[in-house]
Amino acid sequence: MPLRAVAEINLAAIERNVRTLIGRLAPGARLCAVVKADGYGHGAVPAARAALRGGAGALAVASAEEAAELRDGGFRAPILVLGALSREELPMAVAAGAELVAWDERFVEAVRAVMGDGAGYGPVRVHVKLDTGLGRLGTRRLEQALAVAHAVLDAAPELELAGAMTHFATADEDLEFVERQLRAFVPFVASLRLAAPGAIVAHAANSAATVRVASTHLDMVRCGIAIYGADPMNVDPAASRLEPALSLHSYVAAVKLAASGDSAGYGRRFVADRETWIATLPIGYGDGVSRGLSNNGEVLIGGRRYPLVGTVSMDNVTVDLGPSPRVEVGELATLIGTDGRERLTAEDLARRIGTINYEVLCGISRRVPRAYHRDGAAE
Repeated sequence: MPLRAVAEINLAAIERNVRTLIGRLAPGARLCAVVKADGYGHGAVPAARAALRGGAGALAVASAEEAAELRDGGFRAPILVLGALSREELPMAVAAGAELVAWDERFVEAVRAVMGDGAGYGPVRVHVKLDTGLGRLGTRRLEQALAVAHAVLDAAPELELAGAMTHFATADEDLEFVERQLRAFVPFVASLRLAAPGAIVAHAANSAATVRVASTHLDMVRCGIAIYGADPMNVDPAASRLEPALSLHSYVAAVKLAASGDSAGYGRRFVADRETWIATLPIGYGDGVSRGLSNNGEVLIGGRRYPLVGTVSMDNVTVDLGPSPRVEVGELATLIGTDGRERLTAEDLARRIGTINYEVLCGISRRVPRAYHRDGAAE
């Protein structure tokens, strides 16, 4: 009998997606694979290994802990920590040999202090971030960004200026604003190239920009969602020639007859209006199946679509099989993936609950085992 819940990850698909994306890059650009949030739910270490096999030249994460996990996993590729780091987190990031992002001179001094404490590690490579419109991390002021870059240069040999970066706010939607951000970023890159000839890696493009706007590729792109085969525009991976790497499965644990008026699930949000058969799958919001799918989703069993009915609970969901079921206890159930000619994608689930595929994939909990394979062959 299948596991109560399992996420199957096709590492070969990740490799192919990376190759597909690299094949679209402007000449001279390379790909940095973003494996933060446990590889968007796919497992950071296996996903990173697959991405590098596919041709990625660097890895990116959001935290010092994530960088340390990759180094402990034996990776020697450059690792860029994209997120903010507190003074308490800095030693771990430096010890992992991670490249850091700065937008404040006080942060540069904090990194120097870590190095001055006898960390014993080579120069810390620093990327300076200009906020051109996303409005989160990074300074909005070109003058301040340049001052931070010069502070890094002045801190040699302990620090090394490695890159100039920004992040697009609307690459999956408004390309006009992308162009506006790019125009604001170009003078910053030009100034840094004058200050440190040959040393600067300019990067701005996320997955959506990589797929849609070749002029944003610059020296490097940072692809996250796309390497896992999810559509950056949250529509259909096939439209971007991407192959979903993850499928989510459970199994039919029980089948019982419901008479007209019988209910299923907490709150009696589903009440049968006719005699029908109800299947229970032992998977729920504790595994990452959103309660927003209550009376609002589908599952594949035996190559057929069936509606999820009733309230999604922590450990179970219920499925309306209809008056003449062709389903038996023990059969595989697919919540994300393909069964016969039918397919359910992370994008399908996201649209039903008013979110994006990122959240669907990252929301699959650690309680769900990950089973790795390469086109069906066990990894």
